Amino acid sequence: MKLKYSALVLILAVAGCMSSAFAQVDYTFENVQYSSGGVTDQFTQFLGINNAGVVAGYHGATINKGFTYFSNTKVFVNENYPGSAQTQVIGINNKGKTVGFYITPGGETKGFEFGSGVYINANFPRTAFNQLLSQNDMAQSAGYYSTNVAGTNPDHPYVFDETGLTYELFFLPGSVQAQATGINNAGNVCGFTVDSKGVNHGWLQLGGTVRILNFPNSTGTQALGLNNAGQVVGSYTDASGNGHGFVYEVSTQKWQSIDDPDGVGTTIVNGINDNGVLVGFFGTSPINTAFIATPKP
Repeated sequence: MKLKYSALVLILAVAGCMSSAFAQVDYTFENVQYSSGGVTDQFTQFLGINNAGVVAGYHGATINKGFTYFSNTKVFVNENYPGSAQTQVIGINNKGKTVGFYITPGGETKGFEFGSGVYINANFPRTAFNQLLSQNDMAQSAGYYSTNVAGTNPDHPYVFDETGLTYELFFLPGSVQAQATGINNAGNVCGFTVDSKGVNHGWLQLGGTVRILNFPNSTGTQALGLNNAGQVVGSYTDASGNGHGFVYEVSTQKWQSIDDPDGVGTTIVNGINDNGVLVGFFGTSPINTAFIATPKP
């Protein structure tokens, strides 16, 4: 597919986010490590999940290899961009289409979409480093770019519309750099931004305004995914420097801290489907354990 590029710029106002009492949901956690074709890996991350329970992720602490995981049958299917040195599969929509990024043998990082057996490159025009992190059911993907091959220049968030072949670039006031990490069917977008002091803040774009998301009493917050039911997930750092996942209810502005019982203090929640099922991982490299957390009835 030959892409024609046109960049759309959206400047958004920033609104504050109030804190409120935690909403408590009990979860059943299932921990999973990659296993396929006689290969097992103690470094496994689950990053996205659709309503059918199909999970996007990757394994390998030093050489990343992508996959999808069918939670109902507990089967891994390898998914790696052809000819790539490394691949991460990060997002998956309800049609089974995935997005992520791959690294070329020459060290370039490029975003991709994969559906119906076809890979599509999707990279912001004239940029050297791209990652796609989420896709909705409307052929829109969220991600970010950097202007140098190493990805060390500031990150810039965008949404790619495959139907119109357009890019929507986000500017957040007070942001030194930012990423767009999730997009739902209503076109709401979440992500995180870094301010001039190096502090991470989550953000959520709703109808042309941005709501800043800071987990109460945290020292840093990243929003990493959202669903069509008004829930945002991500991670935050507490005053002791420990990491925890969270679920944020958009309508009530309520928060819940999430920790896998085997990974208290190192848990990251990266994805959520419309049934409220969470995916993520915990641990410290070179050992990461993926999990699926299902709300109890």
